[in-house]
Amino acid sequence: MLHFTLCIMRKILILLAHPKFELSKVNKVLIDSVKNLESVTINDLYESYPDFNIDLEKEKELLSNHDIIIWHHPIYWYSCPPLLKQWIDLVLEIGWAYGPTGNALSGKYIFNTITSGGSSEAYQKGGRNRFSLKEFLIPFEQTAYLCKMNYLPPFAVQGTHYISASDLQEQALQYVNLLRFLSDGAFMPENLLHLELLNHHIIA
Repeated sequence: MLHFTLCIMRKILILLAHPKFELSKVNKVLIDSVKNLESVTINDLYESYPDFNIDLEKEKELLSNHDIIIWHHPIYWYSCPPLLKQWIDLVLEIGWAYGPTGNALSGKYIFNTITSGGSSEAYQKGGRNRFSLKEFLIPFEQTAYLCKMNYLPPFAVQGTHYISASDLQEQALQYVNLLRFLSDGAFMPENLLHLELLNHHIIA
């Protein structure tokens, strides 16, 4: 008698926060590469909320209906663009996302997809920015921890001011393969926790 294991595809929500998305070649290529994946929903915050008037219930419903959340944004002064910060401040409410009774996001996975003009060498202890990219992302990691979520290493495309077309296409392919890999219900994302960047997990 044959036994089959039912693998349920994980649903991925990309929270895209780029105030000048139409001018960002790198982010446009990344988003275009994954927007048609079956498991992926893209929520363009600046397109949805140009007045910063966030629909909290809509955002909570999207979060509830997805298993993996991605904060996709450029580095703005060592953090994220202001609308994403407002999204975090307003949507992740006490009693819903955190606190003694705030369990709505418990067990979900979350990570940052980052683009930066500075190179990876600039984001090192001896580099121009003095700290690593993961150190700058500690507030996001702590936010995930407070919400009882599982925080994964970031996916990062750096040195965007001088990236070649071929290198950008390679990064986009890695992004596609990563999201396909994460959406596979049979895969355990915990296996990625030791990585510095999710880019380092290249799937053939």
